[in-house]
Amino acid sequence: MSYYRLHVFMCTNLRQDGESCCAKAGAETLRAYAKKKLRAMGEAGVGRCRINSAGCLDRCSEGPVMVIYPEGIWYTYQNEADIDEILQKQVLEGQIVERLQLKVKK
Repeated sequence: MSYYRLHVFMCTNLRQDGESCCAKAGAETLRAYAKKKLRAMGEAGVGRCRINSAGCLDRCSEGPVMVIYPEGIWYTYQNEADIDEILQKQVLEGQIVERLQLKVKK
């Protein structure tokens, strides 16, 4: 049994070279919102879900981005409504939000 049922890594990396990055797309504010929302839903903590900041996830131009494990589902998001939809569908219902899902690049 895993310590957390789901583990969400949200990139909050700030690139110093002026390139696109998740931090410049509001990732830190949206990560804070996601953590607060998850707690309000009663889904945060041991045996449930954990949201963590991540360094660069190497998908800067698609950001902000997150990845949810153990499934390894990647998402992009732009606002609180997108976060709400991901938390409701993926975390609570176990369904992929296809409109926000990022496919693995080959």
